[in-house]
Amino acid sequence: MNKWNMIIDVAECTNCNLCTLATMDEYIGNDFPGYSAPMPKHGHKWIEILQKERGQLPLIDIAYVPTMCNHCDNAPCVAKGGGAIKKRDDGIVLIDPVKAKGRKDLVDACPYGHIWWNEELQLPQAWTFDAHLIDQGWKQTRGQQSCPTGAMRAVCVDDAEMTKLARDQGLEVVKPELATKPRVYYKNLWRYSKCFIAGSVSMEANGAVDCVEGASMRLFKGGAMVAQTATDNYGDFKFDRLDENSGEYVVEISAPGRAKKTIATKLGVSINLGEIRL
Repeated sequence: MNKWNMIIDVAECTNCNLCTLATMDEYIGNDFPGYSAPMPKHGHKWIEILQKERGQLPLIDIAYVPTMCNHCDNAPCVAKGGGAIKKRDDGIVLIDPVKAKGRKDLVDACPYGHIWWNEELQLPQAWTFDAHLIDQGWKQTRGQQSCPTGAMRAVCVDDAEMTKLARDQGLEVVKPELATKPRVYYKNLWRYSKCFIAGSVSMEANGAVDCVEGASMRLFKGGAMVAQTATDNYGDFKFDRLDENSGEYVVEISAPGRAKKTIATKLGVSINLGEIRL
């Protein structure tokens, strides 16, 4: 049968927080029996946007990742809930607002940190995938409706089709090592999870310093070439999608009429090597 999934494009998220605000507008002060008790006005972010800055000025970028209940197929919260949390046939996970009363222990059951404790109601809560609206025939969540860039998209397909979508679009899930089988997928997650080595190439000629366009750039690790690119019209280059804390690399630069130059670096987080003068 068809099941609900959320696809989020990290490259399209601008941190406008409209999805967060739309979710708050939907749930704060509103009781949806069988789905969710009212969300508190303060303290909860059922959709929370993570931010990561990579590199150093002037070569930096920033990625934003909306996070939420992942509606996992192998959800630790469901296993611990003892009937207080259920997994619906359509893939949506719901915390029963009656059966979960007083179950603060369920907050720690989510390895993603997306079960929130409502102190006033003594109730664990999480984003419901707007199931009360889905059951009324809605095809979008409030967060998707509010997103001005189309970064967020809910899809209801069978598992085989979702597997194909994930493969064809290069979708990933967060913390796949947990094997919880999340139903929230990310496109371009590498902008948050990976890092880069970047820099700018210049040379001096006739008493003037100018950027070098089209210089050949090769990246080596352990003596083997792992990536290659060329400098742009500003002399900038970037080797991206590298693993954090992956150790020693060598950058090789060659340009017509100039001797090759190599720069050794150690990669922890994204690094800007600055200006490299040939």
